[in-house]
Amino acid sequence: MSEKNENGLRRQDEEAQLECGEPGRDEAARVERAMEAARRQEAAEHQPEEEKLRIGVYICRCGGNISDVVDVERVAETVRLIPGVATAKVHTFVCSDPGQQTISNDILEENLDRVVVASCSPFLHEQTFRGAVARGGMNPYLYEHVNIREQASWAHKHDPAGATDKAIRMIAAAVGKLHHAAPLEQIKLPNHRRALVIGGGIAGMKAAADLAGRGIRVLLVEVSERLGGRLNERGAVYPSERSGDELVADLERRVRRDPNIEVLVSSQVTAVSGFIGNFKVQVQPVRPDAKARVIDTTVGAIVMATGFRPYVPRNGEFLYKNEPCVVTMPEFIQLMRSVKPDARTLTFGKREIRKIAFLHCVGSRQLDGVHEPQPDGKLNTYCSRTCCTTILQQALTVRERFPQIEVFDFYRDIRTYGRGEEAYYTEASKSGVVFFRYNGEEPPRVESAPAGRRARDGAVSITVKDTLTWGEELTLGVDMLVLGTGMTPGPIEDLIGQMKLPTGEDGFLQEVHPKLRPVELSVNGVLLAGTAQGPMNIQETLAAAGAAAVKAAAMFAKDNVELNPYVAAVDLDLCRGEAQCVTQCDYDGALTMVPMEVGGEMVERAQVNAGLCVGCGACVAVCPHRAIDLNGWRLDQYEAMVDGIAADIPGHECAADLVSIH
Repeated sequence: MSEKNENGLRRQDEEAQLECGEPGRDEAARVERAMEAARRQEAAEHQPEEEKLRIGVYICRCGGNISDVVDVERVAETVRLIPGVATAKVHTFVCSDPGQQTISNDILEENLDRVVVASCSPFLHEQTFRGAVARGGMNPYLYEHVNIREQASWAHKHDPAGATDKAIRMIAAAVGKLHHAAPLEQIKLPNHRRALVIGGGIAGMKAAADLAGRGIRVLLVEVSERLGGRLNERGAVYPSERSGDELVADLERRVRRDPNIEVLVSSQVTAVSGFIGNFKVQVQPVRPDAKARVIDTTVGAIVMATGFRPYVPRNGEFLYKNEPCVVTMPEFIQLMRSVKPDARTLTFGKREIRKIAFLHCVGSRQLDGVHEPQPDGKLNTYCSRTCCTTILQQALTVRERFPQIEVFDFYRDIRTYGRGEEAYYTEASKSGVVFFRYNGEEPPRVESAPAGRRARDGAVSITVKDTLTWGEELTLGVDMLVLGTGMTPGPIEDLIGQMKLPTGEDGFLQEVHPKLRPVELSVNGVLLAGTAQGPMNIQETLAAAGAAAVKAAAMFAKDNVELNPYVAAVDLDLCRGEAQCVTQCDYDGALTMVPMEVGGEMVERAQVNAGLCVGCGACVAVCPHRAIDLNGWRLDQYEAMVDGIAADIPGHECAADLVSIH
């Protein structure tokens, strides 16, 4: 009998003795424990013996990112001594084509049945190495990734010896886990080839049009009475200087004429359930309206194009609402749109505007102790990114149309980051716009002018410590103050709650990764388009919408949706239907109790919906019978990883207590 089987039988005997020594435990409980012990023994007997396993370990230098700190050659020499490791190789870039080919070739030529890659973050190259393993003819889920760059080299750059020892222990843990690994297959679910786009602004229309152009049916839902969103409120937009209405009209014609797009205005999504490829959606009219109707349908993907809300200053903020001449940028744009093309003066109410000031960063880049928190208790610490260019564009427009008006700009920083947008700053300066720069800790102070001096000095006075003149305090009277208000998240709290969508500190929807998965949410099948994700200008909004459409179209390339198999699995022989796993699960429908016949009687047992399960493991922790586990991350695999970390490795002198696994 092998040592492994002998240890397993000893463990079973110890468990049985423990059961007999615990008073008050009934026969059913002892039977359950005995069954569990037998299941573990059976699983162990079906695993390859250590001497039969052939595991390949591939250690990356990462161009020096790892090897400048970690002694990768020593790591390879040491892990070769771990039982089951058939080969351990070092490569400058394992993720390169030659590095991947080495793995594929070794699987075929050296009969490897498991692979460990020790390199950078799995976020970067897990899919890369799965592909390499599959090309070698091995099940891609018999590969384990170890991040020795971020977790060893970068974390312990001042302790090369410790980083090296830590890398060895991390690889030993992965090898231990692979001793208990089993081949897994991707989950395949039916795929409804139809997309829902929530929001009919330019992002929503662009995404819908691009999807329809690829032959995909689209349901486009807009809460207001017309398509176009915030762009309907704009005049000329940069950098094209075309009117917002014109841009909206172009996109709307494209959307309305496409037979693959169904448009619902004055409608809202009221219920969403299901999972990628199979979302159940209900759409209802915002109010009783003959043109809108209730729709219950199924879609395969959802594009969130829900837009933003302009920041609305609280009453009294820079005298907003206290002084009629203090307006927000959207309000000022509407004023400029209402002015006749041949007008020679700009008036507001009955007052002719002679001096106008623009103030940056209202509702953006807020500082603790300087600004009052929002109703949710948070500060808008982010930059809204588009405000500076909008202010400069409007300031320049005023100077061009009404050269007699004096224009002043109060700013913290000028952030005209987009291509060609710096030209607005240059042209505004040349046109006579006067700039004042202030520190964020000391924003300008706005006060009402005395009644007797308003006609001469302006309706409000602005006092600022101007850093352009070495902190000199200046006071300026103006007839109008325009607040450059930022962007805030759209009102989609209900959808966020229903769909469990992630949001960032700024309150906008949070992508999985800003570079690797920039338009994907952690909820599979839900994508981001435009300013639902954060402040963007028009060009960025359209680009993001196009990217979301491409990503959604890729989901519809096959009849089935393919998902990773890392979901919960129920052992019906151990499940007793106590439903503790169901009550603990945070994902509606991921775990349910279903009736079934066991031993001639109808009982309820837990069942996993693979499309909704996210593999969080909360259910595993609460099951008293260990009847539920996670594919690819079973409890016996965790135990093997701990054993691997703590094990004595032949020829490796490092004591386990000298290695810190963080």
